[in-house]
Parts: sequence; C-alpha cells; structure tokens
Amino acid sequence: MIICVAGALCLGSAAYAQDAQSAAAAAAAELAKAPEVENAEAKPNFWTSAAEFTFGLNQTSLWDWVAGGYNNLSLNSGLDANAKYEKDLMTWGNRLQLQYGTLSSADKKGLIQKTTDRIYAESKWGYKTSKDSKWSYSAAFDFRSQFSDGYSDYKQGADGLWTGTLKSGFLAPAYTNLGLGMDWTPNKWLSINIAPLTGGFTIVRAEQLRKTYGMLLREDGLDPAVGSNYRSAKFQFGAQVKADAKFVINEVFTYGTQVVIFTDYLDNPFKEYRVNWDNKITWNVGKYFKIGLDTWFIYDPNVIIKNDKDIAQYPEGRARGQFKEFTSFNFAYTLKPRRLRDAK
Repeated sequence: MIICVAGALCLGSAAYAQDAQSAAAAAAAELAKAPEVENAEAKPNFWTSAAEFTFGLNQTSLWDWVAGGYNNLSLNSGLDANAKYEKDLMTWGNRLQLQYGTLSSADKKGLIQKTTDRIYAESKWGYKTSKDSKWSYSAAFDFRSQFSDGYSDYKQGADGLWTGTLKSGFLAPAYTNLGLGMDWTPNKWLSINIAPLTGGFTIVRAEQLRKTYGMLLREDGLDPAVGSNYRSAKFQFGAQVKADAKFVINEVFTYGTQVVIFTDYLDNPFKEYRVNWDNKITWNVGKYFKIGLDTWFIYDPNVIIKNDKDIAQYPEGRARGQFKEFTSFNFAYTLKPRRLRDAK
C-alpha cells in the first residue's frame, strides 16, 4: 500500500513539474512576440555650437645667403568659436574670435615682436516679427581689443634691452557697443543689422595713448600734452549698420566678410563715420591644414595718425585709414557643428 501511495505521489510531482515547465515556455514565447517598448522621446535641442583652433609656424634659416636676409621664426594661433540658440521665434547668436602671433628675428636678438593680436566678441539676440518673416527685432553687443602691448620704432640700448614707442595694449584701446534695432536675414549667407539706437564706450587704459585715440580732457584749460589730463573713456551714442556675409564656394574655399559703419549723434552726426571692414579667405589643404588670408580696414575720425608724407601739412597728424593684411599656413582642428541639449 505504501509503495502504491509513493508511486502516485511521484507521478503527480512529475506531471506538475511538466505542466509548470510548459507554462514557463509559453510565457517566454508570448514575451518574445510582444512589441519592443519605444525609447522615450528625446528632449528638443535648441543650441548649436562649433569651434576651430589654428596654429601656424614659419621658420627661415640662412647660411652664406648672398641675397641677404635674417633668420627668423614666427608663430601664430587662433580660435573662432560660436554658439547659437534657436527656439520658436527667438534666436541668440554668440561668436568669439581670438588671434595672436609673434616674430623673432636675428636682426633684433632678444626681442619678440607681435605680428597679430585680436580679441573680438559679439552677441546678438533676435525675435522674428512673424514665423515666415525675414525681419527680427534685435539687440546686439560687441567688444574689440587686444591682448598685449604693441610698439614701433624699436631701439636697442647699451644694456642690450629694446625699447619702442607704445601704440596699443590691453584695453588701450577697447571698443564696446550695444545696439537696438532690426535684423534682416534674406538668406542663410547674409545678415544686415540696422541699429538706430547704439551706445558704447571707447576705453584707453594707457595715459600716453589717450590723446591719440580721441579721449576728451577732464576739464577745460588743462595741458593737452599731458596724457593724465584726459579721460580714460569716451561715451558715444549714434546709429550703426552691420552687414555679415559668408560664401562657401565649395568644400575647399570660403570667404567671410563683415562691415560695421557707425556715426555719432553727439559729434558730427552723418558727417563723420567709424568704419570697420574685416575679410577672411580660407583655402583648405587636406583635412587638417589651411591657408588663410585675413584683412582689416579701420577708419576712425577720432584716431590721430602721424604720417611722414603729410607731416608738413598736418604736423599734429590726422585721421587716416588703417589697413592690415595677414597671410598664414596653419594646422587647423575643427570641432564640427553639433547640437547641445536644452538645459531643461
């Protein structure tokens, strides 16, 4: 009897185990057929950013070179970075351009001269007048200056040290502008900003340069030959037009240009203009190398320049156009444009 009961229990257990195994297999099959859960919807991206780093080196060495010349070494570096926010009708674009270059030549041993020096930052907020409109209300800010002191007319003393005439420096000068107006963007490569309400400061930290850059005397009757008698900053309020264009000719050549024209309501409005015109041509040579041609033109009626050609007629100097050209062969590394997630 006991043997029969034990056998019955064993058969029952085996049947139960078989049924449980069949149920587990059926459940697994149903799970396999179930649709995959879709990934959670990604958060919208409103920011885009990009940056390009450049570094260039040029070196010349001469041995018994009949034609003459000097051994020299020049270095230059740069950064061009931008970030833009776009959401619905609002945009906010930011750009930072930094450039610095030096030259060391055998004819001026122990002297390192700077060849290029630039700080330029700009930020522009815009709000479209309508969804399909090419016009936006805008507020634009920009800042220009340089990193270090610049000199000319170098002379070497008996102690071997070099001295020169100071021409510029950090915040000497520096220009800031804030403009309110409208922005017209007819297509992707052109933007024109019209700001009839533009205020800003010209800042000159170095006392000996304040007269050159048109600073005002602290009060009437002070000696104009003494630099400390001038104010360190000058406020200007007027109208500004800024045009930006960038042409991508192909994957090899690009050309970008910016023109800024400003007239001061407080000093000869619509008779005198401050003009800044920047140009940049880039030729890609392979993946990591570029040949660049940069030019800058400046005309500022407040900046007094002495020139030997007309010193007899203008012994104190006068406002003149300034032009600079810089050609470079650089190693370039670009952080490709990418979208940044919204902070939320």
